[in-house]
Amino acid sequence: MADRILMIEDEPGLVLTVGDRLKAEGYIFDSRTDGVSGEEAASNGKWSAIILDVMLPGKDGFAVCRSLRTSGVKTPILMLTARSQTEDRVQGLKIGADDYLSKPFEMPELIARIEALIRRSSQRHGNAQAADCEEVSIDLKRGVICNKGEETTLSAQEIKLLDYFYKHRDVIISREELLNTVWGYDSNITTRTIDVHVARLRQKMGDVRDIPRYIHTVRGIGYKFTPPN
Repeated sequence: MADRILMIEDEPGLVLTVGDRLKAEGYIFDSRTDGVSGEEAASNGKWSAIILDVMLPGKDGFAVCRSLRTSGVKTPILMLTARSQTEDRVQGLKIGADDYLSKPFEMPELIARIEALIRRSSQRHGNAQAADCEEVSIDLKRGVICNKGEETTLSAQEIKLLDYFYKHRDVIISREELLNTVWGYDSNITTRTIDVHVARLRQKMGDVRDIPRYIHTVRGIGYKFTPPN
């Protein structure tokens, strides 16, 4: 299952731009345009990360962040604002925000910060499970692969690929089918990109290419996935 991102932001153009980019990266995206409805959505939904603007109608981002932390919501929060003063950044971090990014920003930096927040959150919640993990196991909800006691974070695209593999387990899937269904018909990538992602998954799973246990290459066609027990 892909990571879910909630953005609480009242600038429609920015919401559209960020939403389109996150969806292209494989995330599930939703948004709210005011502090009150944003806090409600953040409290009631299972989110991987929250992008929270400071200047919001109804209830500002600082108040929303404080309320979420007081009520026990532990979802990583990236505060997003046009303010750049040090005292504003400090205030956000003191009330429970995990990171802070000032506008204007570059989209690759936003993506990198979100990935880092999700990765750190997964590691914090997964240390206990990882200690008991001796064989390969895959947790798509948390976005991790556990192999011999070590957890490795999955990228959003790797999660989408594994999710499709699970839905078509033990069935031969062509590279073209993966390209069209996992990446999308409008994607400019080639089937070589699929091979690269499969190679990374094999590495994370400890799957030997010559004698694979989980991801089997079907020469000239594509792949067949046999999930770990």
